Amino acid sequence: MKVDRAKELVAEIFKVGVSRVRIRPDAIPEVEEAMTKDDLRGLVERGVIEILPKRSPSRHRARYIHRQKRKGRRRGMGSRKGRPGARLRPKLAWMLKIRAIRRFLRVLRSEGKITSKEYRRIYMLAKGGHVRSRRHVLEIIEEMRR
Repeated sequence: MKVDRAKELVAEIFKVGVSRVRIRPDAIPEVEEAMTKDDLRGLVERGVIEILPKRSPSRHRARYIHRQKRKGRRRGMGSRKGRPGARLRPKLAWMLKIRAIRRFLRVLRSEGKITSKEYRRIYMLAKGGHVRSRRHVLEIIEEMRR
């Protein structure tokens, strides 16, 4: 039987695609002598005809991208999906911000850079959501002194 037909039959027998059936080039005459499906099964058992393993998409690209992301790359505005609140919940963002500001205010008060009255005033501004960041605290202090 012809080699192409043998390949098709083996693919049908083992329920694989034709591209996964490989016939050793040195054993082509042996395959041409085969007459039945049973003969072909015997050739597969002997290793004259082999069924190649299933191919799947390569992970190389995925691994590369993962390494880049670990370094902090590929996280710009164009790569983001979902609302900002989906990436960092608003309550958590607030907690992180307010804790940093309050910690900073305590340090300033303990170092004597601001009075307790100024501390209380800025603390309440922060609580009301007026203060954006630690830098903004310094700007407010500067403005209060003027």
